Amino acid sequence: MARKFLRRYLPAPSEVSGNPALRPVSRWLKNPEIWHMHRRSIAGATFIGLFCAFLPFPFQMVIAAALAILARCNLPLAVSLVWISNPITIPPIFYFTYRLGAWLLNMEVSVDSVHLSWDWLMTNLEDIGYPLIFGSLLCGWVAGVTGYVLVRVSWRFHVISRWRDRKAHRQAKKAAASGSQ
Repeated sequence: MARKFLRRYLPAPSEVSGNPALRPVSRWLKNPEIWHMHRRSIAGATFIGLFCAFLPFPFQMVIAAALAILARCNLPLAVSLVWISNPITIPPIFYFTYRLGAWLLNMEVSVDSVHLSWDWLMTNLEDIGYPLIFGSLLCGWVAGVTGYVLVRVSWRFHVISRWRDRKAHRQAKKAAASGSQ
């Protein structure tokens, strides 16, 4: 089951709460609702994590953690899904979201070359800012909603499958018991 898989890879509440670096926020980490693994919590965490992964701002993990605590969703999953946008995937993701935002806003793509420096960013922020933010928010929303729906639907199918398996097992057990009499 997905729950067993997630428990194997996500940290336990005691591991996170015991971290000395997180002592200032430990009172929020004691809320048991942010550690539960049920359909609503996992689906909400998936939405938050995927949405925050597309945000073109620093500290995406902090934003995801704050939103997960406010929405009472699974905190470790929300924070770990943010790592979809990592140092390797950030350039293609943000280039795509910039191009999408420019296309949807009917703006001309005005950046010919990219130089990874603070000066280049500040010089071109006015040209790339709106399309990048718009495209990022749109892609984050689409990814988050898609992830949310996929988790809810797959969880539901898994539960129905388990119900059917138990029903078939009960019927087989009942048939075997009535056949032996």
